[in-house]
Amino acid sequence: MESLYLLIPLSAALVLAIIAVFGWALHKGQFEDLEAEGARILQEDIASVDADQFMSEPSREQSRVLEKPRL
Repeated sequence: MESLYLLIPLSAALVLAIIAVFGWALHKGQFEDLEAEGARILQEDIASVDADQFMSEPSREQSRVLEKPRL
């Protein structure tokens, strides 16, 4: 019986936390366009490349750094 004095406030706090997280998700627009998210997983991914990862052809200085030293 004494454990109910602890469990009831904890469960009420948990319910309030769940409601707060759900309200936050609604406010941020998580549930705005559900159909597009369902269709997105069926489309093929396009590999994204950052600007620092893209290198069409290394320059001489870069290729010299990338080469292994000859022993």
